[in-house]
Amino acid sequence: MKKAFVIFSFLSLFLIHANNSDAQSYTIDREYFNNPWFFEAGVSLNAMNCLTDLGGKKGIGKKFVKDIDLKETHFGTGVFFSVTYQNAVALRLEGTFGQVSGSDNALEGINDVAAKGRLNRNLNFRSSITEISSLLEIHPLNLFGDWSSKETDQTKLSPYLLAGIGYYSFNPQAKFGNVYVDLQPLKTEGQGFVETGKKEYSLNQINIPLGAGVKYEVAPQINLRLEFLYRKLFTDYLDDVSGDYVDPALFSKYLTPQKATLATQLSDRQIQPIPGDIRGLPKNDTYFSANLKLSVVIGRKRTGR
Repeated sequence: MKKAFVIFSFLSLFLIHANNSDAQSYTIDREYFNNPWFFEAGVSLNAMNCLTDLGGKKGIGKKFVKDIDLKETHFGTGVFFSVTYQNAVALRLEGTFGQVSGSDNALEGINDVAAKGRLNRNLNFRSSITEISSLLEIHPLNLFGDWSSKETDQTKLSPYLLAGIGYYSFNPQAKFGNVYVDLQPLKTEGQGFVETGKKEYSLNQINIPLGAGVKYEVAPQINLRLEFLYRKLFTDYLDDVSGDYVDPALFSKYLTPQKATLATQLSDRQIQPIPGDIRGLPKNDTYFSANLKLSVVIGRKRTGR
């Protein structure tokens, strides 16, 4: 599926470019003119965070931005290539590399019943994120009007909207002593066990990126962007937490002795164990990033003056 996704994205870029045969161009300054189609290749610095069952702000769990723990923000990188038509519509192929994490220890020291319940759960996770996405970029200010009439007075600042499809991999790990342990193979909530009826989750999945940004033309051949990108996920196991605690006796039935021991210790780490407690809420997780991008424009040519 991953190879097909990449091939489809590249074909989309080049099929669109192939339609350009007789379009006009316009002057953007005294030295360069712009074809209706041009390319960009660039790099990205991202600040990534997430919303899952673990961590969050102190106190009662809140919705979206009200529950973001800024201390769990991690910096990552990315690369992208795009083709733009008339400065209004662009198709972008992008690779993003980052990390997300969360810990119930963030709630320590808070005198709140809900916070104490989450602190007592005593879970933590981290996960690397590798994502390939194909994004449609729309610049509303340039979408309408006579593009060929735009000359040197065109704006260098352009807000835009983003939507697309992504393919990403993740791998939730928990800190156990001085090492991090992969959680998915331990089936900490009984995923794949007949008795629980829970399905195993895949570490490679599809997501839906949605966002907005602004592009600034630093020079005819250099663009700078600042954007926010939210990912709609179809899993609640980004942090390996979703439902109820499982009967620890089942681990010995389905796992090797070594894995069963680890699963027993990492599935229920409550400070004061309470049988039948809810481990997490079955609601899909999400991750998001703020991105600073620098790109080189390919396809603008000198006027010869």
